Amino acid sequence: MNRYVKLLSNTLIFAIGTFSSKLMVFLLMPLYTRVLTPADYGVMDLVVNTSNLLLPLVMVSINEAIIRFGLEKSVRKSEVFSIGLVTSLCGFLIFLCFIPVFWKIDFLSSYTTLIYLYVFAAAIHGVCAQFVRSMGLVRLYAFEGVLATLTIVLLNVLFLVVFQWGITGYVLSVILSNLISVLFLFWAARLWKFIKLRSLNRKLAREMLLYSLPLIPTTMMWWVTNVSDRYLVTYFVGEAANGLYSVSYKIPTIISIISSIFTQAWQLSAISENNQSDKDDFYSDIFQYYQTVVFLAASGIMWLLKVINYLLVSPEFFDSWKFAPFLILSVVFSCFVSFFSSFYMAAKKNIMSMVTTFLGAVSNIVLNLWLIPIYGPQGAAFATFVSYFLVFIVRAVDTRRFVRLKMDLPRLLLSFFALLGQAWVLILEPPFSFAIQLGFVLLMFLINLKSILYICYRFFAAVGSRRKAGNQPI
Repeated sequence: MNRYVKLLSNTLIFAIGTFSSKLMVFLLMPLYTRVLTPADYGVMDLVVNTSNLLLPLVMVSINEAIIRFGLEKSVRKSEVFSIGLVTSLCGFLIFLCFIPVFWKIDFLSSYTTLIYLYVFAAAIHGVCAQFVRSMGLVRLYAFEGVLATLTIVLLNVLFLVVFQWGITGYVLSVILSNLISVLFLFWAARLWKFIKLRSLNRKLAREMLLYSLPLIPTTMMWWVTNVSDRYLVTYFVGEAANGLYSVSYKIPTIISIISSIFTQAWQLSAISENNQSDKDDFYSDIFQYYQTVVFLAASGIMWLLKVINYLLVSPEFFDSWKFAPFLILSVVFSCFVSFFSSFYMAAKKNIMSMVTTFLGAVSNIVLNLWLIPIYGPQGAAFATFVSYFLVFIVRAVDTRRFVRLKMDLPRLLLSFFALLGQAWVLILEPPFSFAIQLGFVLLMFLINLKSILYICYRFFAAVGSRRKAGNQPI
């Protein structure tokens, strides 16, 4: 029971930090969609996503190695942190040499300084945050997420409403929020004590780099799958259409928020349980609970999609809901893909993670080039769904080398077809579509009823076990 208690406890702690920051993105949507035009929103989205594409390349994805090696008891924490920090700083110095290249890219040239500041602040913040997480300071990690939320809200209001700096104001608020978080973590976790630059462990550095290097193309290929469609929508349809399409991503992101909260805690459990003899049963149990929550969340969000869109965005952006159904389906399978990635992480087998991601990226580009000129943003949404579904199938088969996962395939297929039917009802808008969708929500509930009851049992059993042990109530 301790493994379930630990996972539940960590999930709830991560929820405090992650959910508050992600929730604020939705609460600020009315502000963004009123202050920025669809074209401005589309450009801002491209600037931010370009920066996020460059981030793993500049960092050499060393932040992933920090969490993996930082959890090993045989490794010194100071060596992990120092290697991570030096690697990121060296990567950024090399990145500075490419400034002239950005000056020649028309739609990015005027935002070159912001892109470089964004990448620098995000890289340092990623190293510090992941190191704090690897130290087991999950409460501090969560509190830092709350702090980042508060600072970005205040800076958004200041830069977008008071100063009216538009795109520049939004990006600058993210940069300053990351830098403030870095200063806080250095102070709260006394991170300066872990900087040992004179005696870097070359063997450990080599192992960390060998672990992280395959993750560079993996992360970049995920970016291709997630974001390349926005560039192609801009190219084929225009900036205004991309603005609507970018907003349509925000509602499905609610599911990603739920997933990311769990994934942060799950990665810690997957690594710590990797050498246990009964890990297959534990991993299978968790996946059953996980798929139930993801499918129920997706079904509920799809049912209330128009209502949520009406409340969160200005009338100019309301039609963005039309592109969300297939994006919701894509997010469901991206959650499952992320779950399977933890098996590669625990086993330190990142090559196939890279290969499967490359497969998804290639299929996404091919489908985008075919479907966007014909169907516009709706074609891009469908391409994203198919790409994630394909990667899910391949990873579900490949990871059986590490874990013999019991997936309960009949229930998974029934849930998928119920959600697919709900998506078609939403897109076609037949009479009484809202009531028909409610029927699909109830069907999804019935399909997963056994798992729902078991989740409730496990939750109360875990809480009771922790209280009996004399700890504080969760």
